[in-house]
Amino acid sequence: MTPTPEPPPLVVAITGASGAPYAIALLRALLTLGRRVHLTISPSAVEVMQAEIGRAPSLDAFDPGELLGEVDASRLVYHDHRDFSAGIASGSFLTGGMVVVPCSMSTLGAIAHGITTNLVTRAADVHLKERRKLILVPRETPLSLIHLENMTQATRAGAVVLPAAPAWYHRPKGLEDMVAFVVGRICDQLGIPNRLISRWGEGDGE
Repeated sequence: MTPTPEPPPLVVAITGASGAPYAIALLRALLTLGRRVHLTISPSAVEVMQAEIGRAPSLDAFDPGELLGEVDASRLVYHDHRDFSAGIASGSFLTGGMVVVPCSMSTLGAIAHGITTNLVTRAADVHLKERRKLILVPRETPLSLIHLENMTQATRAGAVVLPAAPAWYHRPKGLEDMVAFVVGRICDQLGIPNRLISRWGEGDGE
């Protein structure tokens, strides 16, 4: 029998918006599902993670356990945000899509206008030019006209803007359920089957 080919790797970028738990939950879910993930993190993201979850992973000596805990991270590949020699900086490096989670407004603006000053924005620009799935997960409120226009521009360029906005119809029992809802919707956009959420029409949410 011909072995089933391994699906292409995914790219995850974490930036300095509030919402670090979404990024960590997504990484854990993708790795648990056996996907290979290429990760890059902005310096601002580290500051937010320290404030939100009490963890500040080193960007120079990255330890996945420091961020993800007891998860098999053998399929996680880390890239420094300054490393433009990384594979994900080139369109010739094939991927199954990219997620920026959470996506800060400054990162959104840079992506929307093709400004590539770090590996996060360069990899995002690559996904747009190669017509691959790019999912931006902003977590900001309220939104200014500049934010909204940048979201429109990014959408016109081919990105999917997926706000970190949990639903309530599945009757979340706590923060983990609310985080899982957003992660499940991200996985849906990536075409990854998952049971992270109760879907409308599949039951009463119990």
